[in-house]
Amino acid sequence: MGAIEEVFEDLDADVSEERFREAVEEKVEQMGGLADEETAAMLVAHKLTEGEVETVADIEAGMEEVQFLAKVLSVGELRTFERDGEDVEDGRVINVEAADETGSVRLAFWDEQAVAIDEGELEVGEVLRIKGRPQDGYNGLEVSVDKAEPDDEATIDVEPGDGETIEALTLGQSNVSVRGVVLDTEGIRTFDRDDGSEGRVANLAIGDETGRVRVTLWDDQADTVEEVTAGETVEVVDAYVRERDGDLEVHVGEEGAVEGLADADVEYAPETTPIDEVEIERTVDIGGVVRSTDPKRTFDRDDGSEGQVKNVRIQDDTGDIRVALWGEKADLDLAPGDEVVCADVEIQDGWQDDLEASAGWGATVVVLEDGASMSSAPDAASGSNGGDDGATGLSDFADGSGDAAGSTSTEDSTDDGTQIELTGTVVQTGDPVIVDDGEETITVETGESVRLGEEVTIRGRRRDGDVVAEELF
Repeated sequence: MGAIEEVFEDLDADVSEERFREAVEEKVEQMGGLADEETAAMLVAHKLTEGEVETVADIEAGMEEVQFLAKVLSVGELRTFERDGEDVEDGRVINVEAADETGSVRLAFWDEQAVAIDEGELEVGEVLRIKGRPQDGYNGLEVSVDKAEPDDEATIDVEPGDGETIEALTLGQSNVSVRGVVLDTEGIRTFDRDDGSEGRVANLAIGDETGRVRVTLWDDQADTVEEVTAGETVEVVDAYVRERDGDLEVHVGEEGAVEGLADADVEYAPETTPIDEVEIERTVDIGGVVRSTDPKRTFDRDDGSEGQVKNVRIQDDTGDIRVALWGEKADLDLAPGDEVVCADVEIQDGWQDDLEASAGWGATVVVLEDGASMSSAPDAASGSNGGDDGATGLSDFADGSGDAAGSTSTEDSTDDGTQIELTGTVVQTGDPVIVDDGEETITVETGESVRLGEEVTIRGRRRDGDVVAEELF
């Protein structure tokens, strides 16, 4: 076996032996006898494999050229555009979403290739061997395809539709569609671009059974934030995934949208860190019952603008903590007895060395349906991915109807005069006393003295939804 055949045998590239031999002979001639056939063959082999990446996750915008395998997940629509110059034919482009087990990437096919795909020469589910130039496109990382050929022997273990849960989102994805329950919204803000134009941006947070993510809406899409409400189920379509401060975000630009889903069944199942386990300078998710609220305060920032903050105290079955609600979150209508989840709050040093949770722009504050039960998951990770059977299921919160999860709604428990006995934790003292029995918060009329956090047993009768205590011990 000659030197050229030996190098070709070890070569993993999409080229025939005949074409490889021709390239080696050209290289020998170019170098004017300075390289023998073996050296020239190694140089050609290196050139052919240069830029080859093992996975989609290895592709970066700064690379000159890449070669990789990926499976087609979706095919977009053919678009035309005008090119500069007179008598120049309009350009055509079609975007294809492709992926392997490590992530997904947008492929841009141009002109004749785009037309061929539009005419049905590419099918969802095909595995392609792709050669192209990666770049940072309008909607994130994309590869401008120079060559793409089907590879019938390769296997990639992803299916169209994968990646449509929040947990499955990965950095650099484009053409993303994901469903979730609206947890929180933030109003429209304006900013000045470098070119002097004015931009607009708004945010909302959505959650599903696998986690939670922040959605950023740009320019005309920012108006969507005024059309959705907490508890509504929506689908974010044709979005792209970026990173901010170490967390993934879903961005919606000109091509994307947020659409309401009236009949979709999506659950948000938060997990929270027990309050007595939070540590300073950690970002965590906490949840519990609102014990008290302070009036909203306004203040002047150093730049002359006006800010606002409201402090509330939240208690779970392990302890309580003050939560500072900043900006628009200070407008939330919270009252003692409300159950809330405060996600992505930063634990700081508070007054008199007590720990305090700060709910700033990146935090999400979710008010649960009346009577919804909360559960704390020790060591739950910040960013709240995944729910197990112990996490709070909010299917009723999602569709905004019916009794809240864990609430009692039988006729015997709501009729006036019904005899009742319950055991729970005092979450508010004074008049009235509020007790949380793990399933609902109950207002209790009693003349007995109780302590905050004390476990009490109450016997009495229902009246207009409250309990008139005949015995409390």
